[in-house]
Amino acid sequence: MAGFRDIIGHEQIIEHFQNAIGMDKVSHSYILNGPRLSGKKMLAEAFAMALQCEKQGTEGCMECRSCKQAVSHNHPDIIYLVHEKPNTISVDDIRRQINQDVAVKPYASPYKIYIVDEAEKMNLQAQNALLKTIEEPPAYVVILLLTTNADIFLPTILSRCIRLNLKPAANEKIRSYLMKNLQIPDYQADISTAFAQGNVGKAIQLASSEHFNELKESAIQLMKRLKDIDVYEMGEAVKQISEYKMSVNDYFDIMLVWYRDVLMYKATMDINGLIFKEQVYDIKKQASHSSYHGIQEILKALDKAKTRLNANVNFDIVIELLLLTMKEN
Repeated sequence: MAGFRDIIGHEQIIEHFQNAIGMDKVSHSYILNGPRLSGKKMLAEAFAMALQCEKQGTEGCMECRSCKQAVSHNHPDIIYLVHEKPNTISVDDIRRQINQDVAVKPYASPYKIYIVDEAEKMNLQAQNALLKTIEEPPAYVVILLLTTNADIFLPTILSRCIRLNLKPAANEKIRSYLMKNLQIPDYQADISTAFAQGNVGKAIQLASSEHFNELKESAIQLMKRLKDIDVYEMGEAVKQISEYKMSVNDYFDIMLVWYRDVLMYKATMDINGLIFKEQVYDIKKQASHSSYHGIQEILKALDKAKTRLNANVNFDIVIELLLLTMKEN
């Protein structure tokens, strides 16, 4: 568990929480809304730790008994909702772990804090049950709903919670964190940052993922030799991509970034803006052989391929059409 000072980005949300603590205007219910791995849990835990800290500042001190309990996830007054069904938070989960528990006062802290991760999994009955507690909570209760999609909550829940939407973190901050804290080399930090699109957790995951590095190498090698592949060898190339069928969107994203690099170099002749800097020789070569129109056609074909796969069009046909378009252009 981290304190506010250890969180990358999300400055506005941290400021909101710290102001609420400092001015003694803590709400009974919050929604933290943002993509998977974007830092919702870190923010919720840092807020919970600060609220319970014995030094009563706007940041957990990490030294008092309460903070140490929070860090080890053993704090009796910071409660994590658990649900047995992987895709559903049921009405029983809410009743047992929140509604029937809120009447019991905090053991040793000013607040009793409930953290509900994956709150979008609450079914309608669970949301209605939670609404009862959100409408009339005891003074010491704080409920934190963490979700990837706040729009599926009942309007009555939305109207009674403070909604905080997580914004992407700055690329430079993510890149710097990967290099300084995780000792990721600069070219790998560039790629992980570009693919994470402001999502710190995703950047960390990509930077340390063997699977992602393997997938990246496969896509790059294929793009380098595509021009020399005969049409009758296309089946082999399709087979190569189908090995990564479960991560095909990541495969497409690598191709998109590659062709954007080719386009960028063709337009500016500047290697500093490239994501795949370590492939500069091949990017220069491809830029000299490609027309602006051809690169745009490839980028359009990649978008079209994503759409077709989402519509369940046959995988091999989609990939073969895509590769033929890339080869022609």
